[in-house]
Amino acid sequence: MSRTIIDVHVLQTVPPSNLNRDDTGTPKSAVYGGVRRARVSSQAWKRATREAFKSLLDPADLGLRSRRMAELVAERITALDASLHGDAALALAAETLRAATGSKIEVPRRKAESAKKKGEPEPPPEASYLMFLSARQIDGLARLAIEGADDIKAYLKSKENKDRARGIADSRHSVDIALFGRMVADSTDFNVDAAAQVAHAISVHQVENESDYFTAVDDKNEREEESGAGMIGTVDFNSATLYRYAALDVDRLRDNLGVGRRPDQPLDEPVRRAVRAFIEGFVASMPTGKINTFGNHTLPEAVIVTLRSARPVSFVAAFEEPVLAPQGSGGHLRGACAQLLAHVSDIEKAYEVTDDPSWVLRAGAATEPLAALGTAVTIGGLLDEVSDAVAARSASSVRQDSRA
Repeated sequence: MSRTIIDVHVLQTVPPSNLNRDDTGTPKSAVYGGVRRARVSSQAWKRATREAFKSLLDPADLGLRSRRMAELVAERITALDASLHGDAALALAAETLRAATGSKIEVPRRKAESAKKKGEPEPPPEASYLMFLSARQIDGLARLAIEGADDIKAYLKSKENKDRARGIADSRHSVDIALFGRMVADSTDFNVDAAAQVAHAISVHQVENESDYFTAVDDKNEREEESGAGMIGTVDFNSATLYRYAALDVDRLRDNLGVGRRPDQPLDEPVRRAVRAFIEGFVASMPTGKINTFGNHTLPEAVIVTLRSARPVSFVAAFEEPVLAPQGSGGHLRGACAQLLAHVSDIEKAYEVTDDPSWVLRAGAATEPLAALGTAVTIGGLLDEVSDAVAARSASSVRQDSRA
């Protein structure tokens, strides 16, 4: 059976920076091809992509992830019914979340004891782990809680009402939940398998971390005997040309979003919107680690997007042999483009992958070799053409299913 998978390959040069650091403050790294590479974890770039969604999607299409989900549901309860507020709204929210997800929602013992010692009010209940719910799910649970407000425990003892609560929590998934998945520790029935996979970004060449020694002056220090810096320290950094890769299973995305379809929209609209947001968010986003220190606001020099019919294919092996800067000229981007072109051509020829459409967004003379890998586009053209192609495949699948 034919599948619809989107591969996104990115080459991006980043100046001195510390995008993603380990517990010692050092930029993360990995050994690949026998040499040390700069690395940015998949989690860091997924977080950056999710943050980009805030400017690309309506808040109703997004989710919220927090241990304090009871407070979020309670806020929505109060917004819908002003007579339900404070502790009453929190109690309704906690009981509804327990029934909907099977999770423990209770006041953390340490926080409760600390508040008691200080004579402060009892803190609100929390989940024991981060809960991830869509804005529509939060709204649905709040409305259900209001229905049973007279006696919420008795209301949710009804199998019909409990099933409604569970159905609300497991339908109308937001775009970010559909893309990146959801794990519910206390109830695996509510797990959502991610439609998107994001690889750790690595440099195409060998990298050595460097250290910047810095000082800060005390503006109020006017005494000669106390001359010198008011603060000294070091910050580690590196610079690199990164290869970034992500794969999006459109079929799984459609399944995850399917229950959230609105009757007033075309059948493919939720998927089209999610695909556009993911590609633009992943391509243009940047992790914010030490961003104020380094100001490393770059955009990719090259983006290749391919619509697969069988399985995702990463081209990271193009850089298993690290790119070497030419003598006297410096720079790794030109060599990276040449190695990528050779690898893609060899892989697609060997595995007879020649009919999958590809698009190439590129900037600068160094990326010119990549023009051979697909149709030249700008970012707007890329988003339009990929989403149109996905919609066309979806319509074709629907027609085939109806004939079957």
